[in-house]
Amino acid sequence: MYPVSRRSPRVELRELTVDDVDAVHAIYGSAEATEHLSFEPRSREQVGLIVVRSIAAASKTPRDEYALAVIERDTAELIGFARLALDPHQQQGATIGFALRPEAWGVGYGVETVQLLLEVGFDGLELHRIWGARSPRNSASAKTMISAGMREDYTIREHIQKAGRWRDSVVHTILRHEWQPIQQVV
Repeated sequence: MYPVSRRSPRVELRELTVDDVDAVHAIYGSAEATEHLSFEPRSREQVGLIVVRSIAAASKTPRDEYALAVIERDTAELIGFARLALDPHQQQGATIGFALRPEAWGVGYGVETVQLLLEVGFDGLELHRIWGARSPRNSASAKTMISAGMREDYTIREHIQKAGRWRDSVVHTILRHEWQPIQQVV
């Protein structure tokens, strides 16, 4: 599926371009935005490589990764990075992740982003199960995924090593038959 373009009332998911490096770096280079993510802030060079790799992955056949720009529709600004990756360890399954600029937090853009990722997975790719993991301390992400229709399912103990310490990950899941009624309301 290429190109991906999905819209909600306030945000849009679209394919990344090389012109997005600085905007993605504003997220992935921010200590605040990456506090609960699985990695330390990235340099501009590292983000450039991520964007180039993501663009290359978009043309792969079959495509197994969807790294997408989150655009605020009113301003046309990139406010986030969203990812859906097919999970090679489960049939018709994928994992999602998302990060928004701190200035875009707290107004529901995360929920719309997750709902659009679920739409890509369930409608576009006909997946059966989608999951996302979060830091146990990231209550905003928990609220976002639950508001988008996902449920807190289990904890992977000492899953991520960051800053020399092991951290658990809390997994949220949603199944295709659980999502269908949600997407009719959205």
